[in-house]
Amino acid sequence: MSVRKVAALESNHTAGQDDESLRPISGVEHHPLIRFIELQDKQNNVTEVEIPVPFGKIAGKWFGPKNVRPILCLHGWLDNSGTFDRFIPLLPEDVSFLSIDLPGHGYSSRIPDGMSYYVIDCIPLILSIMREYGWAKVSLMAHSMGATICFIFAALFPDKVDLIIGLDALKPLSFYPDTFPQRMSKMVLKFIQADIRNQEKSEPPSYTYEEMIDRLYEGTAASVSRETCPYLLQRNIKPSRKFPGKYYFDRDNRMKYNVIPGWADNVNVELAKRITAPFLTVKAIDSPYPGSKEGFEQTVATLKESNPKYEVVYVPGSHHVHLTEPENVVPVVVDFLRKYWRKEMDVISKL
Repeated sequence: MSVRKVAALESNHTAGQDDESLRPISGVEHHPLIRFIELQDKQNNVTEVEIPVPFGKIAGKWFGPKNVRPILCLHGWLDNSGTFDRFIPLLPEDVSFLSIDLPGHGYSSRIPDGMSYYVIDCIPLILSIMREYGWAKVSLMAHSMGATICFIFAALFPDKVDLIIGLDALKPLSFYPDTFPQRMSKMVLKFIQADIRNQEKSEPPSYTYEEMIDRLYEGTAASVSRETCPYLLQRNIKPSRKFPGKYYFDRDNRMKYNVIPGWADNVNVELAKRITAPFLTVKAIDSPYPGSKEGFEQTVATLKESNPKYEVVYVPGSHHVHLTEPENVVPVVVDFLRKYWRKEMDVISKL
C-alpha cells in the first residue's frame, strides 16, 4: 500500500501568475485561486461524478483507480466534498475515494421547495449510491455531521459496512428535553424564512473573493484557516450576476436550519452496540466536544466494550484538522487502512 504522489501545485503556484490556466472560464472572470483548485484536481487525477437521484443529482469527486470500490466520503454541515482535497491525496494511492456533496451542498441538487433537510434522509441516500454502483458493502470516511450519519448507518445496517473512519465526530447530538421544543420551534420559523427566500429566486448578498474567505474563516471560528478556505469555497460560491468581480454563497440556506436527531444519549449507546465493523474515531484535541464530553466518552466506552476493532485516537488540531493540518491525521488513517482495508475489484463503473 503505497502513498499517492501529491500535486506540487500548492507550493509553487503564484496567485497572480499570468498563464493560460488562469484565463476566464465560459466568459466569467474567475479568481486565480479558483483556477488553482481546478489545476490541483487535474494533477491529482480527480474525476467529477454525478449520481442520479429523484430530486436531481448527487455530485462528487472520485480519487484513485476507477475499477476499485471506493471509500465513500461524507463532509460536515455546510461544507462540501472539497473538505477532503488536501487529505485524500496524502493517503495510499491504490485506495479509491468517492467524496460526495450532500443534498443542498456543493454541486449537488437541492431538495424541492417547501421541504426541509433531515439528517436521517442521508441514510437511504447511502443505500441509493450503493445500488447505483452495485456495492454489496460500503466503506465510509466522514467528517463532523457526515461522521454522525455514518454512525447511524453502521448501526442500522451493520452487515453492509466493512469499515468506518470518523473525523472529529462520533454520534448524533443529544438535546436536553426541557430546551428541545423551544429550539425546534425557532428552527422551523427560520427555515420557513429561508424557504421563502429560495422561492423568490433573488441573488444572495455578494462579496469579493477575499471577503468570502474572511466570512468563512470567521463563520467557522477559525477552524478553517484562511489559507485552506478556498478548498471549501470552490464548490460553495458562484459569480454574482449583478456585481462583476464578486461572489455569493450558493448552498441552500435551508441547511442552516436542518433537523438533526434529538434523541437521548442512551439511544446512541444502543446504536453503538450494533456496530461491528472496524471503526476509527479521530478526535481533534483543540476542538470542542459536540454535545457533551460525557456523552462522547460514554459512547466510546460502549464501542470499546462491544467492538474489538474500535479505536479512538486524539490528534492536535481544530475541528477541520484533516483540511488545515492533514499531516496530523494521515498517519493514523493510513495505519487503520493497512489493517482493515481490502481491495474490491471489478465494481460497476459509472465514470
